[in-house]
Amino acid sequence: MEISINHGEQLVFALNGRLDTVTSKDLLDAFEKEDKQESLVIVDMKELEYISSAGLRALLAMKKELVANGKQLEIHNLNNICLEVFKVTGFQNVLTIK
Repeated sequence: MEISINHGEQLVFALNGRLDTVTSKDLLDAFEKEDKQESLVIVDMKELEYISSAGLRALLAMKKELVANGKQLEIHNLNNICLEVFKVTGFQNVLTIK
């Protein structure tokens, strides 16, 4: 998986590939290394092909840290396959999807 990170009004993590057991650690590592000054963090999944339960756990961990610091996490541009995973697991009620 490739991760592109852009700072601006929001901090954006653009994902490309698969967010699974192997790559979820890469996302969490990249998240921990970033200076999160922005009040909103966006995970752009426009180019994400697949997400596993490990990927969902990584997103939940990101949200928990951000909320604890008064910040927000939004998931953008889910494709139909990834959106179905969010629906089946109930994560569409846990994470903000735009």
